[in-house]
Parts: sequence; structure tokens; C-alpha cells
Amino acid sequence: MAHVWGGIIREYLDRMPFDEGDRIVSLGEGGTPLVHAPSISSEVGAEVFVKVEGMNPTGSFKDRGMTSAITQVVKDGDHTVVCASTGNTSASAAAYAAHAGLRCVVMIPQGKIAAGKMAQAIVHGADLVQVDGNFDECLDIVRELSENYPIALVNSVNPYRLQGQKTGAFEIVDQLGDAPDIHMLPVGNAGNISAYWMGFTEYAEAGIASRTPRIWGVQAAGAAPFVAGHPIKDPETVATAIRIGKPASWDLAINARDESGGWIRAVSDEQILHAQARLAADVGVFVEPASAAPIAGLLAAAALGEVPRGATITCTVTGNGLKDTATALGGREVEPTVIPVDVEAAAAALGL
Repeated sequence: MAHVWGGIIREYLDRMPFDEGDRIVSLGEGGTPLVHAPSISSEVGAEVFVKVEGMNPTGSFKDRGMTSAITQVVKDGDHTVVCASTGNTSASAAAYAAHAGLRCVVMIPQGKIAAGKMAQAIVHGADLVQVDGNFDECLDIVRELSENYPIALVNSVNPYRLQGQKTGAFEIVDQLGDAPDIHMLPVGNAGNISAYWMGFTEYAEAGIASRTPRIWGVQAAGAAPFVAGHPIKDPETVATAIRIGKPASWDLAINARDESGGWIRAVSDEQILHAQARLAADVGVFVEPASAAPIAGLLAAAALGEVPRGATITCTVTGNGLKDTATALGGREVEPTVIPVDVEAAAAALGL
């Protein structure tokens, strides 16, 4: 009998902090494709797969954490949720809050959010507040709000977010049959690197995976506090989703890096945009800039001879490219060739 995917909480209920009787708030998140990347595999001398999280309901990995966070909010009886966001969290929080019948308040840094993500928060009915500051300052405000007012915080400092996001690691093991040798992902607020390590560790401890992977995290050079070893006051990068200078999950991310025997490094915006174009043209996967950071980091590591030959490497690409088309099209000639209604003119335009 065919199995209809029920969303991550129902699919992994025995590994989630919920029970059958709970009201589960789901939009069918998870179950995303793990796509082989042949040309990148050949270049780096390993088997490379991309976990396409842009296939989630609001177009990013945030939906995994949000189904869990909002389900707990409903269980607790709260009626309003709040988050600080560079875009994807606001889109996800607004959608899941709408589905649950909750009010959603979003604090975003003024002028620092891609239009596609802003549109999502608006159409889902969130109350948007633009702050004349950066993401880290927005997060400080919402944390204080949640401590002093009847409003539930759904950023990744909320532990239920990580409980949902760990399921990405479960799926990779389920799809491959075992854990990869290396798992790569972008690092911004650092919730996801922490969640994936949690997931891989849980599966290994349960005997479902025979090992845990090394975790390689990749930041943008202009927003690389883990590489610097301290917070960055004014982070700047074209990869808006990881334009974060003071990650909320700092200690958990350091733990994931060190326990796994991995690393966290930085790549330039130029490398990120090159990797974004490469993924789209060679693999057929269009991602937002931040999502391309692990691919850029992988190509850089390969150039240094650091990629183990024949290794299995998975890369989480976190958000859909449609969220930020302006960046992807920047510098490209987008004027199409116009021809008359004539097949010969079409053939000529195509050089046939």
C-alpha cells in the first residue's frame, strides 16, 4: 500500500517530544530529495549529494523546526509567536502560525531581507516590524519581548526548533542507508549545524547508522564569527540568510564541529555566487546564495586536496533560489531574443 508522507513529526514521532494525542501543526514538511551531483562529484573525487531543503512548503529548511515549535506553542496554549529573521524564519513562522490560527510578529533588519521572503511573511498575515539594526539586534529585542510579555519565541534558541531540524539528518541516513562520511551545510545562526549533529548522533546511538559524519560548516567571509573566534559587529554578505554576526547556538555549533572532528570555514561572496550558478547549471537545483556556501566550501577544500577520495559527502542546501532572484540575476543579460512568427527565424536564432 502506498505511503503518504505525513510531515516530520508524524514520520518520526518516536524520536520527537510529542505524543499521538497532540495537535500536530504540519504543512507536510520534510521528505525532501537527496540529489546526486555528478559533475561536482567528478571534480572533487567524491560522491556528492545535495539535500534540497528548498522543496519544503515555504521553500526552506526552517519548516522542519517550525512545525515542531508551533506544535509546542499550541500545546502550551499560547496565542502569539514572535521571531527575528533574515527572511526564511519569518516566512516559515508566518505560514505555520496562519495554519495554527495564531498571531505572528516578525522583527526584520531594515533593508536587509530578500523581497521573496518579505512577500511570504506579508501574504501569510504576519505583523512586520522593521528594525533600524541588524539581525543580532532584532534577536535581542524578541528575546526580551518573550521574557516579559505573553508571546512565544520561535527562533532557533527555542529547543523545539532543533528537535524538528534534526530530522534532516534522519532522512539522509534513511535515503543513503547509512550516514555519509562528511556532511556540509551553511552556518548562520548555527541552529542547523547543531540540529544535524544531534540527528546523526541519535541515529548512530540507536544503531540505525553505523557511524557519524564529520561536520563541515561554511560561513560567508563577511559574516564569519566562528572563523574569527568572536562575534562580528557589522556582518555583511550577499548571502542574506547567513548575514549573522552573533550566532545564538554558538556553543552547540562548536560542540558539533569538535565532536565530529570537522571544521567551520569561510568562503567569499564571489565563491558563493559561482557555486550557486554551478548548482543551477550543472545539477538543476536553484538555491538562494546562502545555500550555495557548502558547495563553495567543498570546491575550496578539494582545491586544497582535503577531500577524501571516494568519500560520500552530503550537502544541505537550505533555501529555494526563488526567494532571492535579484541576486541570482545580478550582472546577467536577461533580454531575450525576439523573432517573428517563423520557424526559419527560430532555427536561425538557434544556430541550426
